[in-house]
Amino acid sequence: MEHPLARILCVDDDPDVTLLKRKILEQAGYEVTTCISAEDAIREIQRIAFDGVVTDWRLGSERGRAIVEAAKGQLAVPVVVVSGYVAEAFHAAEPQADIYLEKPVDPRELVKILDTLLQARSSRTTAEPIR
Repeated sequence: MEHPLARILCVDDDPDVTLLKRKILEQAGYEVTTCISAEDAIREIQRIAFDGVVTDWRLGSERGRAIVEAAKGQLAVPVVVVSGYVAEAFHAAEPQADIYLEKPVDPRELVKILDTLLQARSSRTTAEPIR
C-alpha cells in the first residue's frame, strides 16, 4: 500500500537495523526519518508532525519510554515498539505503545501493522466532528 504523505520516525541504536527498517518502510511508500538515540528522536518528534513511530525499547543506556511519551503527546501518534525486550517494554508504566513486536520482526508484518494503525488513526481523525 502506498503512503506518500505518511511520515514515520524510525528509532534504533543499531545503525544497520535503522538502515534496514528505513529501506523496508520506504519500499512500502512511507517517508522515513531515522534516529539512533532517544534524545534525537524526541527532538525530531517536537520538530516534525509524524504520522507514526517505530522504535526499539533499549537504546544504549536509554529506554524507549521517553519516545513513546513524546509521540503520544503529539496527537496520539501510533507507536510500534520492536525490541528484544518486549516484556520489559510492555510492563513499563503508561503511556503504552500501540503494539509490541519481538525482534526480529517480519518486514511484511511490520508494514501491515503500521498500515492498520495509520488507517485506524485516519478514520478516527476524519470521523471527529468539526467544532
